[in-house]
Amino acid sequence: MWDEKYSAAHYVYGEEPNTFLQEHVDCLPKGKVLCLAEGEGRNAVFLARQGYQVTAVDASEVGLQKARRLAEKYQTSIETIHADLATFDLGEKQWDGIVSIFCHVPQKIRKRIHGKIAASLKSGGVFLLEAYTPRQLKHGTGGPPDIESMMSKALLLEEVSGLAFSHLEELEREIIEGSNHTGVGAIVQAIGKIQES
Repeated sequence: MWDEKYSAAHYVYGEEPNTFLQEHVDCLPKGKVLCLAEGEGRNAVFLARQGYQVTAVDASEVGLQKARRLAEKYQTSIETIHADLATFDLGEKQWDGIVSIFCHVPQKIRKRIHGKIAASLKSGGVFLLEAYTPRQLKHGTGGPPDIESMMSKALLLEEVSGLAFSHLEELEREIIEGSNHTGVGAIVQAIGKIQES
């Protein structure tokens, strides 16, 4: 499905980064950042341009090829990993930041990933997320067609333990990100930090 979606000549979610990430990038410690379900690379390339060492993981090799082309366009580099999040190993104390922008996967996979976030972050590491909530279904402006893979404040508090959230909010905002995210969206935003040891 994703290979087919990303085979379009244009960048279906645009070339510009997610605005929540752009506005809060300074929350991420400089260093190694993992971008989950990064697709065509817009957020990874933005972070690389800010001086981060970025690893982009996605199940679509077509998307990752476009991500590498986007990095070349901006004369920067990112590492790409073609992997299924159902089995991807986040590692232990490996990342200064983990970014999850519209990473909508089946509930079982999401719980597995969220359960490993804290252990995979270094001391002082930050997890930054924006995702659609179930209320997004009434808008039809992007996102998955099913509630199961959507998120909420309550789900994040339940699934992502070991972080202190400085920002955790559900809201509706205008999202203009390529042809596939355009219009008002119902979203949850989160910034959580591992306490310094």
